[in-house]
Amino acid sequence: MNQLERKVITMPLVGTTEMFKKAYEGHYAIGAFNVNNMEIIQGIMEAAKEEESPVILQASEGARNYAGQEYIVGLVKIALQDYPEIPTALHLDHGSSYEICKACIDGGFSSVMYDGSKHPFEENVKVTKQIVEYAHDKGVVVEAELGRLAGVEDMVSVDAKDAIFTDPDQAAEFVERTGCDSLAIAIGTSHGAYKYKGDPYLDYERLEKVGKLLPGYPIVLHGASTVIPEFVEKCNQYGGKVLGAKGVPEDMLRKAATMAVCKINIDSDLRLAMTAAIRQHMFEHPDHFDPRQYLTPARDHIRELVRHKMHDVLGCSGKA
Repeated sequence: MNQLERKVITMPLVGTTEMFKKAYEGHYAIGAFNVNNMEIIQGIMEAAKEEESPVILQASEGARNYAGQEYIVGLVKIALQDYPEIPTALHLDHGSSYEICKACIDGGFSSVMYDGSKHPFEENVKVTKQIVEYAHDKGVVVEAELGRLAGVEDMVSVDAKDAIFTDPDQAAEFVERTGCDSLAIAIGTSHGAYKYKGDPYLDYERLEKVGKLLPGYPIVLHGASTVIPEFVEKCNQYGGKVLGAKGVPEDMLRKAATMAVCKINIDSDLRLAMTAAIRQHMFEHPDHFDPRQYLTPARDHIRELVRHKMHDVLGCSGKA
């Protein structure tokens, strides 16, 4: 059956509640992959199908500004037609205000994140609770954040001196008072491709304490790209200048996924994989100017990276 003849079956987007319940009980995590365009979405969904894995497609405010919210939602709806067997959530990453979260809820997202970590605790509680009340009334789940990750990525920028690890007791209070469905905590990860100057470190003891205070509750890790050396080297080999980039080792992420962490955000690795493929192609084929020629290997790189993450790091292969 060709594209014109096929019967279109569209499965709805799902929230993350059931995903996270299964992940928590099964000691694995769901990958939340940042999307900006069609090729990234296609690569991620191809990987999810091949790995038979649930997936979270997430768009930041920067992605909304770049592609347009309607385009992102439209592309994801097409993906649902192509892969109806894959449980798929569409999530707002780092929503900075009630208004942004509301716009995404009203626009068709099945999950939103409000990042009030830059605000005082009481202000964070107040706004998060308002968003939770609005979202739950619409059947949408809410992720919140407590503690501040260092680094720069998209529209998030926090200096290392301002980074704050999450207090476990405060995390338990926050969840109880806001009713948020999942919580991003700071235990040593950071945003962007330049995560560590010294040795990588994750505070598993802090994570374990949060897990004991919030049994069965899904924890989220932001800033969790590994910054895979292969892609960094390829970028630099073909004219890039990505020097000193260092991410979170994959074995450390795998350990976190066996604890209370049910969602792991991956963005920088996708950017590096795509850029490495494009740089290599343009270097080897300087006569090419058709975007399809260099975006095809870029999409392939995305697919293989996501397959690797699902199978070897997150542990979510075969969980669809």
